[in-house]
Amino acid sequence: MSAPLLPDVTGRVAHPAPPTRFRAAEARGAAIGKMLRVVGRVREVDEDLMTRIGERFWTVDEPGARLAAAIRSKGDDQVRLDQFHRALAHGIDAVPEAPRALREFFATVEDTPDWVDVDLMNRGGEVYRRLGRNAGDVLLQLSLIGGYRFGGPTDLLVATGGLTGDMTRRRLAETQAWSIAVTEHDAMRRDGAGWRLTAHVRLMHALVNHRFDARPEWDAAHWGRPINQTDQAATLGLFTGALLLGVRTLGVTVTREESRAVMHLWKYVGWVMGVDEDWLFDTEREQHRLNYHVLLAQDDVTEAGARLAGSIVEAQADLHFRRFGALRRWYAPRRLLSMLRPFLGRRGLADLGLPVRLPWATALVVPGNLWRYGVLVRTAWGRRRIDRWARAYRDEQMYRYFGDDAPDVGRLGA
Repeated sequence: MSAPLLPDVTGRVAHPAPPTRFRAAEARGAAIGKMLRVVGRVREVDEDLMTRIGERFWTVDEPGARLAAAIRSKGDDQVRLDQFHRALAHGIDAVPEAPRALREFFATVEDTPDWVDVDLMNRGGEVYRRLGRNAGDVLLQLSLIGGYRFGGPTDLLVATGGLTGDMTRRRLAETQAWSIAVTEHDAMRRDGAGWRLTAHVRLMHALVNHRFDARPEWDAAHWGRPINQTDQAATLGLFTGALLLGVRTLGVTVTREESRAVMHLWKYVGWVMGVDEDWLFDTEREQHRLNYHVLLAQDDVTEAGARLAGSIVEAQADLHFRRFGALRRWYAPRRLLSMLRPFLGRRGLADLGLPVRLPWATALVVPGNLWRYGVLVRTAWGRRRIDRWARAYRDEQMYRYFGDDAPDVGRLGA
């Protein structure tokens, strides 16, 4: 007997088969993921895991979906954005007669799992902060632009206008602000800025889902739900496994203890974000294993990938610089293209319509990292020096993207 077709929270009927994007370019994904297969110790494809990946192209964050539907509702169950912001800042008890969807959402995000270790999260934030510019480079080059080699999320980004045209620098700035916020000390406690911002982003994703879910131009039969559990888990993997692999490529030493701390921090960030708990991991190996299988499930590159990648390269010339602005705006896109070469290779750059450049920038970065993380980090004085360097970079990076504007992330519109 086949599984019944049941409506989900949006009223859409659940699909019994994966969308047609599923495994549409499996050989290509396997070629891109050769390193992941090695570090994830994948001897053979786990077909049970592939089945779950295919199914979860149809599943979303349900508490977030119900809250988004209530915000867009015109009925008695409507949730106002000021109610959400009050609950976010002061707790649900600060909202008199809070609507059910709002109460359910905060009951979910405030129910901190027993496995959360605040001290270990703070250690993860310390390690992450000490990565300095390396974290920013890897997240931009390998995680973000590298992720544009696959259709689906890229097409949604183009549809929302989030990372093309004039909004490119703004959206990059928002991602920078969020990644910095969640890695500060105690940021992921309930009243921390990172926790509040992550819950805010969770609702933002749900509102985007609600907006595009029913649109006829969104090809659900091919892509699945707009922001689904598989794509969310894949995105989280870019901030964990891909990040740690990438910084090592740049000459950074990351110990097993440091890796565990970073993984724990982002495991909880993913939980607050609404990623399914069985796809939140304690170790890099587990994350690499999932990331490899997710690569196998992907479709080929689409036109959206090239548009997004080109827009980011162009945006480097629009950043703010305190000194030597003209020279540094000339230098920034050239440095980016140079560093993309070892991360994406010729084939990856061709997929995104980007020119191939010699990897001179990476050759300049690696020696400094070998000195910092192989020698300086061994002493307390050296660690303080690295921390000052990393803090200066984070402050400068916020200025580059925001200028004199106040940082802001994902304004919510009803």
